[in-house]
Amino acid sequence: MLTKKITYPLYRKYSNNKTYFKIISETEFEEIQILGSKKTILFFEAKILPDRNYIYDLTFNYKTHWLLSDSQEYEALKKTITTSS
Repeated sequence: MLTKKITYPLYRKYSNNKTYFKIISETEFEEIQILGSKKTILFFEAKILPDRNYIYDLTFNYKTHWLLSDSQEYEALKKTITTSS
């Protein structure tokens, strides 16, 4: 099996600019979702094969569903998220 060397994190987004991903590792990612004026951030850890496959697709097969993003775009958006205690 041919392995591909990946340097994490990687950044992806949907073309509608409503969902952004920060892929942290083969099994973890953050997701920022925008719904109207509300923004939420979720942390996800893959524990089953379909979830690991989703992260694999985000990493390698992204061109059919996602666009490339970058750390500046992701982190700037993350800073605008307000958290309530």
